[in-house]
Amino acid sequence: MVLQYKKKSETRWKKYPGKDKVDGSLRGYDFRLLSEDKKKVLVEKGSYDKVMKRFRQIEFFKHH
Repeated sequence: MVLQYKKKSETRWKKYPGKDKVDGSLRGYDFRLLSEDKKKVLVEKGSYDKVMKRFRQIEFFKHH
């Protein structure tokens, strides 16, 4: 899975580098989750917490 982010004011999505590399707080950004081949959107635009919650659910069921 690929986590992408963008500032709320921007239109272009970028690959998420990690919390340490993002300027400012995560509240100013939108996040989304894509499949590994980047062809299917698994989670539409949302907050970091919402997207990561769904990421953990997918990982849990993938391994059980």
